[in-house]
This record gives sequence, C-alpha cells and structure tokens, in this order.
Amino acid sequence: MNQFDYDIDDFLECCQCQNLRRKTLKSYEQTLRIFTRYMTDVMKVTDAKDTKELHIREYIKYLQSRGKYTVVGKDDNKTTNNPDSRSDFGQVISNTTINNYMRNIKVFYNYLYNNRLINNNPVSRVKSLKNEREPLEFITDLQFKRLIETFDLSKFHEYRDYIIFQLILDTGMRIGEALCIDVKNVDLQRKMIFLPAEDTKGNKSRYVFFSLEMFKLLKRWIAFKDRYLDSEFLFSTNRRGKLAVNNFEKNFRVYAKRSGLNDIHPHVLRNNFAKRLLMQGVIYTLSRILGHSSVTVTEKAYLDLDDEDLRQNYIQYSPLEHIKKNRI
Repeated sequence: MNQFDYDIDDFLECCQCQNLRRKTLKSYEQTLRIFTRYMTDVMKVTDAKDTKELHIREYIKYLQSRGKYTVVGKDDNKTTNNPDSRSDFGQVISNTTINNYMRNIKVFYNYLYNNRLINNNPVSRVKSLKNEREPLEFITDLQFKRLIETFDLSKFHEYRDYIIFQLILDTGMRIGEALCIDVKNVDLQRKMIFLPAEDTKGNKSRYVFFSLEMFKLLKRWIAFKDRYLDSEFLFSTNRRGKLAVNNFEKNFRVYAKRSGLNDIHPHVLRNNFAKRLLMQGVIYTLSRILGHSSVTVTEKAYLDLDDEDLRQNYIQYSPLEHIKKNRI
C-alpha cells in the first residue's frame, strides 16, 4: 500500500460516517482504485499531495483512448469478473461515463483539500466533457397496454410484477424504492406511500401518491399476498424476502420480449410518469415527488419534450382557446 491507498481508505470511512449508500461507496472505491493504479504505474505518483492538474487531464485522455473494462483496480478482478467476456469489452468509453469517473475523483480531491491534507486542489479547474444528451425513452398508451397484457396473473411472481409495473408508472418512484416498501408504510385511505430515507437515493424521506385505480389494484394485491405469505415487504419473493432489483429487471426483459418491445427497460416507467406530469406544467411538484435535490435536476433530466409533445401541450393550454371557451 502507498499513501494513495491510505487516503482512499480514510475518504471511504468518512463517506460511511455520512451514511452514503453502498452503491455510491462502491462506485467511489472502484473509480479511485483504478485511477490510483494509473497514477502509480504510469505517472509514478504514489501520494495524492503530489497530484498535478496535468495528471488529471492526462488521465482523461487516457480514458478516451482505452476501451471499456480493459483496466481493473486489482489483477484478481480479471479472474473473478471476467471482463473480457463482456459483449462491450474494449468499446469506446462515452463522455458520460468519463464525467461520472471524474465526478468521483473530484469528490475525493475536494475532501483532501477541505481537510487540509493537500495544499493545492488539482481538480478545481477541470471541467466536465461536453456531452450530447440522448432523449429519454418513453412508451405510448398502446405499448403500455401491450405490456400489461403479457402478464400471467395466475403466477405469484407475475402478478406481483404486474402490480410493481403499474405502481412505478403511477407514482414515479425508482425500482429500488418500490421493492423496499414496507406494507405498514402504505396508506390506502389517503392513497400515499411513505419512503423512509434509508430506502431512497438521496437519503431523504418522502411521500409518493397513487390514483384511485392504483388503490384498487393495491388493495386486491395486499389481500392476495397476505393469504399466502407473511412478509413485511409489499413485494416479496416466494420465500418472503426482499425482491432484488436485478431480478425484477430480468423479469421485465422477459415481459418486454413477449410484447415485442425488446429495447425498453424498467426505468422507462419512471420516465413516462415524469413526462406526463411535465405535460401538465407541474415541474415543482414533479421534482418533489421524484425525490430530486432541486428543480434544476428535474429540468436537466426530463425537459426533452419533442415537437408533437409541445403541440399537444399547446392545444391543451392555448390562451385564446381558453378565453373563447370561458366567454359569457
């Protein structure tokens, strides 16, 4: 171990004390271990305090030149993870991915600088790469109906996924949040669900709300589940445990393939929820429901309505149309 390794360990311990999610900690560690290996092997730098801005910029160039999964933090990972067996092994790393790496590296150096462990911050002037953002995926009403019709409601897991599918679309919650729901946090009377901080991405508790139609579906589902399983989770496995996100995603791909919609993924449900509320002009309410830190985050993530969306929205809210309709 060199000084880099000790600094990373201290940084991660600090992150743990801040109750950051395990996924975030894992992302930090993976990014930093690979970065420090580059600094040690290529730049011959073994201490974070010796890092220069030039090193950071050279690392960005290095990321742009090498392929995906061609470098690992530890050689042991090559045998356990088999990165060369991936279909996208060696492909060009996107600017979005590089920006994600750099965000993690910046958090690390900002921590060192703010705690006076380094005198100069080498990332202070390094900006993100420009990136053309692709519009988010959405599904039409017809596609939604096609998906719904593929579920076999005589099977426990498909009935469960059928309810999850519609709940995400109706509330806009994340998949991971939906799978953590405790039955006691479902308020059928007020048509709302409490999401505790430990189950949300931003570590902030919030409420999401559901429709009368969803109320009917949830009421029947809870009664059905309780007949056969004694579990605290609203959506448990057959063994009463918590359903894993990757298992739901795997199931979703099966349903999508059945309906002929092979290219969509579960997050499209949250996208759909967001788009439909944006069309109603309620961005602040949407931002709160989605659990974003600010309206700006919501704008960047979801304000990519196409011309037809804008046309439909204009027709609905045309000032002249409303004035004429409300004439005495």
